[in-house]
Amino acid sequence: MCDVITIGDAMITMNPKSKGPMRFSNEFERKTGGAELNLAVGCARLGLETSWISRVGDDEFGQHIINYMRGEGIETKNVKKEKAYNTPVNFKEIREDGSGSTFYYRFPSPTETITAEDIQSSNIKNAKILYLSGVYPSLRKENVALVHEAVKTAEKYGVKIALDPNIRLKLWSKEEAKKALLDLLPHVHIVMSGAEEADILFGEQTVEEHIESFKSFGIEKIAVKKGADGASGASSEEGTVDASPAAVTKVVDTVGAGDGFNAGFLYGELKGWKLEKTLKFANQIGSMVVAVSGDNEGLPYLEEVEQALGYKEKIER
Repeated sequence: MCDVITIGDAMITMNPKSKGPMRFSNEFERKTGGAELNLAVGCARLGLETSWISRVGDDEFGQHIINYMRGEGIETKNVKKEKAYNTPVNFKEIREDGSGSTFYYRFPSPTETITAEDIQSSNIKNAKILYLSGVYPSLRKENVALVHEAVKTAEKYGVKIALDPNIRLKLWSKEEAKKALLDLLPHVHIVMSGAEEADILFGEQTVEEHIESFKSFGIEKIAVKKGADGASGASSEEGTVDASPAAVTKVVDTVGAGDGFNAGFLYGELKGWKLEKTLKFANQIGSMVVAVSGDNEGLPYLEEVEQALGYKEKIER
């Protein structure tokens, strides 16, 4: 049995070696990225048994991604190379404050070849948590039905469902995202949403009102990420909890911080922690991710998080 399984595409991410508008970036470094991929890496580095359902192109980039994931200890038997497709690529623009934009070259995606039969025969049934994000269903309309197939399989075998709405408006409209994600919420046990995504789903509200909106769907555990302001959460047993942000020395690259938070939140859930401890742990991981350039290079190992939180002593020499 694995702890977490997820489904989504992967990309080669070209990271600029200099900051500023991409039109002035002349050199890039090859990295590996993708929202669900980042989550899988984050969970694996924390010591969770993690599996990933995906497709890549039958090319050098695709093989690099598979090798990378295997090197992280992620189970890849549900990942295949597709001869008729290229592995998707994206280029990043990073500004001086660590913010930036992403420019996608990801279509047609090799994940188009995933079928309902692939979902049914995958090892979702052997997982404790099925993690979904709004990115995979945004790639094409047919993926919405495939996500529901994954949910159906998870429910059949008693697997908990976790969701990060993670709405990318370069991939679908607010209206499309809202309809698809609201249809999923009644099936979700754990939601980890950015405040901006919650605004799209429910209209502009306070974080407290967003939590109440999520509660109305019967969701057991709720986290609303507030970026530099930390996070708030709620559960049926503990009520609402606010968690202060972890200190960040310098913001280098904000991509992947939310995925890192999610990995930490799922870790706390699987360990049976109280919500306050889980939010603190997840916030710490998010703060560590933004201090490193790359989509998942900053995702820490468990010992590093424990040292940062003071749970373990760090010995330098």
